[in-house]
Amino acid sequence: MAKSQSASLDRKKLLADPIMVTTIALLIVFLTIFILYPLAILLVDSFISEDGFTLDIFKRIMAMANFRRAITNTLKVGFLVGIASALIGLLFAYVEVYVKLRTKFMEGLFKVVSMLPVVSPPFVLSLSMIMLFGKAGIITRFLLHIYDNSVYGFWGIAIVQTLTFFPVCYMMLKGLLKNIDPSLEEAARDMGASRFKVFMTVTFPLILPGLGNAFLVTFIESIADFANPMIIGGSYDTLATTIYLQITGAYDKEGAAAMAVVLLAITLLMFVVQKYYLEAKSTATLSGKASRERMLITDKSVTVPLTILCSALAIFVILMYVCVPFGAMFKTWGYDFHLTFKWFGQVFTKYKGLKAFKDSFILSLIASPITALLSMIISYLVVKKKFKAKGFIEAVSMLAMAVPGTVLGIGYIRGFSGGLFGTGILQWLYGTGAILVIVFIVRSLPTGTRSGISALRQIDKSIEESAYDMGADSFKVFMTVTLPLIKDSFLSGFVTSFVRSITAISAIILLVTPSYLLITVQINEFAEKGSYGIACAFATILIMITYGSVLLMNLVMKYFGTSRRVNLDE
Repeated sequence: MAKSQSASLDRKKLLADPIMVTTIALLIVFLTIFILYPLAILLVDSFISEDGFTLDIFKRIMAMANFRRAITNTLKVGFLVGIASALIGLLFAYVEVYVKLRTKFMEGLFKVVSMLPVVSPPFVLSLSMIMLFGKAGIITRFLLHIYDNSVYGFWGIAIVQTLTFFPVCYMMLKGLLKNIDPSLEEAARDMGASRFKVFMTVTFPLILPGLGNAFLVTFIESIADFANPMIIGGSYDTLATTIYLQITGAYDKEGAAAMAVVLLAITLLMFVVQKYYLEAKSTATLSGKASRERMLITDKSVTVPLTILCSALAIFVILMYVCVPFGAMFKTWGYDFHLTFKWFGQVFTKYKGLKAFKDSFILSLIASPITALLSMIISYLVVKKKFKAKGFIEAVSMLAMAVPGTVLGIGYIRGFSGGLFGTGILQWLYGTGAILVIVFIVRSLPTGTRSGISALRQIDKSIEESAYDMGADSFKVFMTVTLPLIKDSFLSGFVTSFVRSITAISAIILLVTPSYLLITVQINEFAEKGSYGIACAFATILIMITYGSVLLMNLVMKYFGTSRRVNLDE
């Protein structure tokens, strides 16, 4: 009874605050138009025809041999990448948390490996794989004298995606392992169990939900990935590339929409299981922090092989990234290894590189502060306020995490070049820079919101209530009390949004017009043509911009924030 009265009082306070009511209304409109509406249009396109409800479009695409093959291929790659990434991530996390590392070099190596996939374009490792192991690859052609090696297809995609996504699993599992109480494992050791038996009977069952969570996150990332299969897939079709080719090659918008619905159904199902079952189960299994410090493993029979294995993998990943700037400085990769800066010169003289960098930089810079602020506002409403639409705002803002970029791109094409707004008020958006900015915001919103929710849950409610008691309205409380307390999350959201926007490709490749040149689209175009020198030059400059942004933001937070580093993995 008291609880319902409290909730009723909160709602009355909310309705008496016009700024808060307006903010909630505008948020609902934004989320409905730019997240729910494009997905709804895909469903309408797929199921509704002039004669009413129909399954004819699905029957037609399911009759296509290449589409059925693409579903099988996508699931095969997704499962392999999910399993491999989760296991490699677990290996790295276990070594960092449980093994006594002799030098700080290993810790630094792990940090670099965990950050590289975040600050680099999504297809950099595909370029490296081709340049190292392709027909003109340094390792295959010049070291092993293999002249007909092909890296394209299933194994090429699987290896590249595993190396790209395993750091995500490593960061997730590292936190879980740190939260295990050492006394549980030490009790088993005291009873005579070997380290392997302790791991299999105590540690592994405790982290199993977290491991499943890591697998599903990577599985979703893998099946939604567009860039890597496009560059290194060859004739091996995946759902993301098949949808893209269906709309750009076959000009079949209805077919592409139906294919997008199939991909969306798979990712949504996995997202629901990951978010509402495994994530909750993992939190329940490992609640709180370890009661005391863990005794690190010093036994050389364990530490030496694990350290060597992790170091070899980490160095290989770094070698793959280092390959890109060298690819931009060799005259002709695979044939003439004289150093030259001609590719960098051609980027700016022949291939309109200055316009590509300017357009990408400006659009990402516009999207970033809006995303960061929107994320903090949504987080604030979810954590601190009680109202009927709260569940809707939280669910829809997180939904974009489960929507593959290609699916969102098709939804925007169908929604804003046709659909309800095709001849109406929002038609002007299609083909403009504004729609690209909106896509950047929508794609980065879940990451910033998740970070903001975590930060706000640590703030005592009484701090804000005292400001309300002194007569401040909700806008003033948010701007003068709440936002300064979570400025680290705001700055983190800002830089994460900038990095994700400037390196995005899957959602915007279908929406970009000749009026705008974006770096990632240029890299993809030149990589497809086999112009690896130009592609590597673009990618190198892009990595420098993104890495420089992260370093600059860490510097800003060091002097103006309450903590020292931007955490891109929240």
